[in-house]
Amino acid sequence: MTLALTHAHGDRITVAHEETGTELFAYVYRPEAAWEAPKPYLHPVRTLAGGLVTDYRPNDHRWHKGLQLTASHLSGQNLWGGNTYVHGEGYLPLPERVGSMAHVAFEEVRAEGDRAVLAERLTWHPYDGELWAEEERRVEVCDVDTGAGAWSLTWTSAVTNRRAEQLRFGSPTTHGRPAAGYTGLFWRGPRAFRDGRVFTPEADGGDAEPMGSQAPWLAYVGEHDGIDGHATVVFEHAPANDHAGEKGTHPAHWFVRSDPFAAVAPSWAFHEELVLAPGDTLSRAYRVTVADGAWDRERVAAHLAGHAW
Repeated sequence: MTLALTHAHGDRITVAHEETGTELFAYVYRPEAAWEAPKPYLHPVRTLAGGLVTDYRPNDHRWHKGLQLTASHLSGQNLWGGNTYVHGEGYLPLPERVGSMAHVAFEEVRAEGDRAVLAERLTWHPYDGELWAEEERRVEVCDVDTGAGAWSLTWTSAVTNRRAEQLRFGSPTTHGRPAAGYTGLFWRGPRAFRDGRVFTPEADGGDAEPMGSQAPWLAYVGEHDGIDGHATVVFEHAPANDHAGEKGTHPAHWFVRSDPFAAVAPSWAFHEELVLAPGDTLSRAYRVTVADGAWDRERVAAHLAGHAW
């Protein structure tokens, strides 16, 4: 067996690669501080060689935790954590707006060969604890490629509105702050990754600004502290996500920063709100590839082309 799974019930699930002895990630689902909008997250996430590619509770944003699904503005509530952005007033401490995402149960937890699966049910709540949404989540490790020094996980979430009224997904940008369209799947890179290289199939720093743009994938290259070398993390939309809106559905745009910290989100609501009617389900899937080394655009494109969804 290539992958090994360890479940510390009520706390976390850890997936390790037996051949390299590396813990690839821990999926932590125990509740944490209310101010930080409790929700499950992945941390630490590591390359096959053991390089760390996530951060946890950095001093600038204690609610940034590895790789997690967030909702920074949701019908007046904040399931992102910390202060809430209010147009004209900035970020304010409004604990009565900070909600949570709660683990309900795992439907499947297994590891076989080079695949591992975590299928989970969650509920979404505003500050008062009312049920606003139910989520079916599936995190799956796939495409462990020791020759390329890379492995991938897919993250699929289906969020169903259980309110009697609309759920409105927004962001600080939809509420008036430029270039702050974060919401949805969110990655916080380690402090060492500040000033890393960011590129998409079309944009590469000087060519164009990836922030707020649309592209099927985005890569972030950072250099480690403590050990020599770099890592490349690639975020990719599933083809069914309709990232460019060809089918007339809500398009996604990339939120990305390399300064003052490393962060990426394929935002659900960068320029405009996403509105989910009562009973409707929002389904999105992403693939995250974690690779040792500083990959360039051509190597990323070739690797993705060789690993079909």
